[in-house]
Amino acid sequence: MIRNKEFRLLLLWNCFAIVLITVILFIFDVNKISFVLVLGVLLLVDIVTYFYEKRRYREIAKLSEMISKVLNGDDGIDFTSCNEGELAILSSEISKMTSNLRDKSNKLLEDKVELANSIYDISHQLRTPLTSMNIVTDMLSSDDLIEEKRHEHVRELKSSLKRIDWLIESLLKISKIDAKTAKFEIKEIRMSDLIKKSLEDFRIVMELKDISLNYKEEDFSLNLDLDWSVEAIANLIKNCLEHTEAGGSLTIDTSDNAIYSQILVKDSGEGFVKKDIPYLFDRFYKGENASKNSIGIGLALARSVIVAQNGTIQASNIYNHETGEVLGACFDVRFYKSVV
Repeated sequence: MIRNKEFRLLLLWNCFAIVLITVILFIFDVNKISFVLVLGVLLLVDIVTYFYEKRRYREIAKLSEMISKVLNGDDGIDFTSCNEGELAILSSEISKMTSNLRDKSNKLLEDKVELANSIYDISHQLRTPLTSMNIVTDMLSSDDLIEEKRHEHVRELKSSLKRIDWLIESLLKISKIDAKTAKFEIKEIRMSDLIKKSLEDFRIVMELKDISLNYKEEDFSLNLDLDWSVEAIANLIKNCLEHTEAGGSLTIDTSDNAIYSQILVKDSGEGFVKKDIPYLFDRFYKGENASKNSIGIGLALARSVIVAQNGTIQASNIYNHETGEVLGACFDVRFYKSVV
């Protein structure tokens, strides 16, 4: 305590006051009893002040030690031991600050883990087509390769390049949405335009696989970014078509009410494995029934786009209520007209 400048100054002033009072008492010839009484009061005040300050500085030292422990990574520190006066207020504020810093530290750690996992997943997804491309390139360099095989390998090479390009584009789009730098031009669009544009790239595939389309056009307006929304719905349609056998069907139902606009995309495939459903929209997650060329990014992109436009998406199976047989899979998309 003596090392504390504030306490030294207080002690100095008390000594000065005692000397001054002593001098005054002697000058005015005050009796000894009065002198002793005044001196005793001053000494008592000094003793009380000393012990009060000592207790206060002990609490400050304790608080300082607790802060030091927190800085060294000890998360079990309780700052509520100071329960009165300014120190209680200070310890309460420090407790809030450390709690806030701890939350931010945990969030940063989670982000680092997620980044590491994402880098691993991306490298894994790129490795497969790159390995294939290396093999195909070696084959193409062979002088004995017949022309028909050469054309086949070139097609494989183009397919691998297209896959890499799609992966990179999808990841960039998700990153922009996550960073809130993606530009959504929200304006009034027609539901029929959204569905028609989403189906455009799949007409030939559906014709080749003899997949029938069940879509009853219900034309109403909703406020969305058309291009981004087409990207999302098209990814759902693509997923359904990949899991629908030749001769199957794709069903799209749309509806509108005072709360939300709904799009149901359904197929007649094998449906989802139950344990996969909670993770279907996670990046790079591939379910048990995923196709061999699946990357696991399409549904994650669809969810990001939908959520960014005040929407929700759920996946479920369609059942025959009498037999319990799975009749297909269903994506339920809802765009809410107010914040949910």
